Amino acid sequence: MTGRVALITGAASGIGAATARIYAEAGADVALAWYPPDGHDIRPVVEAVEKAGRRAVVEPVDVSLTSDVNRLVARAVGELGGVDIVVANAGIARKVALEDLDDDAWSKVVDVDLNGAWRCFRAALPHMQKAGFGRLIATSSVAGTVSGWPEHSHYAAAKGGLVGLVKSLAVEFGPDGITANAVAPGVIRTPQALDPVNSLGPAGVDATVRKVPAGRVGDPEDIAYMYQFLASAEASYVTGQLIVVDGGRSLAGLD
Repeated sequence: MTGRVALITGAASGIGAATARIYAEAGADVALAWYPPDGHDIRPVVEAVEKAGRRAVVEPVDVSLTSDVNRLVARAVGELGGVDIVVANAGIARKVALEDLDDDAWSKVVDVDLNGAWRCFRAALPHMQKAGFGRLIATSSVAGTVSGWPEHSHYAAAKGGLVGLVKSLAVEFGPDGITANAVAPGVIRTPQALDPVNSLGPAGVDATVRKVPAGRVGDPEDIAYMYQFLASAEASYVTGQLIVVDGGRSLAGLD
């Protein structure tokens, strides 16, 4: 990945932070989007990138705002020289039963989890076309692709929608040397999964272990290493795919 420039959203924690570090260690410069209201500190991520000898551009970004996304892409191009890879990782989960799910709550999750990825891809694609190389990677989920998630229908709909998005972009932009893929993580030990209000919480995360053939909960690095492969030149023939990374949980039945 030496000499590549990657734009990563949701970069201050979890999968995004691990991806930034692993990409930098592989030789990429990174443009990091973080959302300050989440309360995560982006500084350790920047320090890890710089320790690896790479450059980092950091921008507070709300991916539901086109102006924020465009500003980060412009900084990546102007300060780092381009955008070769986009990891659309920013996402939110809100636990709401369907009968309580109003238009605003639905739209907020979809606007971040699905439309946010679309905004990032749209802004970066002209630069990828000019370079004749591009990697579009979306963080989907097993929820909405291989299973459902009660009281999270808006989240599941958005994550499922990412699959249709990357399939369409793979066909449309494949002739330009651009691939587009989605990864569906299973249960990964991230701040979002550990949220006891809107997600599984620590006890719920630990309880999933018995259902995972790999015998453990996933770590953010398990997803980041898949993202490293998908960003590589060696992955040029992998496009339009949903890749499930869940330790085999989706194969293990519903008990």
